[in-house]
Amino acid sequence: MSLTKYTEKRNFNKSPEPAAKLNKSSRQLSFVVQRHKASHLHYDFRLEVDGVLKSWAVPKGPSMNPADKRLAMMVEDHPYAYKDFKGVIPEGYGAGIVEIWDKGTYTTIENESGPLAEKKLLAGIKAGSLKITLHGKKLKGEFALVKLKGKQENAWLLLKHNDKYAVDEYNSEKETQASSPINKWLAENSKPEKKSPPKK
Repeated sequence: MSLTKYTEKRNFNKSPEPAAKLNKSSRQLSFVVQRHKASHLHYDFRLEVDGVLKSWAVPKGPSMNPADKRLAMMVEDHPYAYKDFKGVIPEGYGAGIVEIWDKGTYTTIENESGPLAEKKLLAGIKAGSLKITLHGKKLKGEFALVKLKGKQENAWLLLKHNDKYAVDEYNSEKETQASSPINKWLAENSKPEKKSPPKK
């Protein structure tokens, strides 16, 4: 795993983001979903694998509805410490507000963790098909990441399996607290609707 691209894109003299460093957790594998108000509001889905966080940008956010097929664009690996990052990224790459939307642990779909799981996960990423079980506060149960064929090289789909946690409707934005830093910013910076002049 390499964090070269992550380092090349950032100025750590200005950005509060964690420096590039490999670090394996001694416990279960971690996942995090960060809500990111950059040039566009999106969600970053990250899975700990072999000392780094494999990362996908999910424009519409994850869903607990199996009928939803969420586009997930694979981006550069992030350091393990990024799972706890929240704050404001200054002008430059990724500038904007980052908040933690959900986090927890995860396993393979066979409920494996540790080195055996990571070996399978790396093979799944290489093959373009990854099946996992999330143990978060918002995201629970079985999910799949499937690479799209014939599309952009980094285009995947994030899918919810139809298990006991599945729901018929889901909106990740509605699962966000109104008091979140991003929602406060959106409320303060939203443009008021222009009212049409009264008809004579």
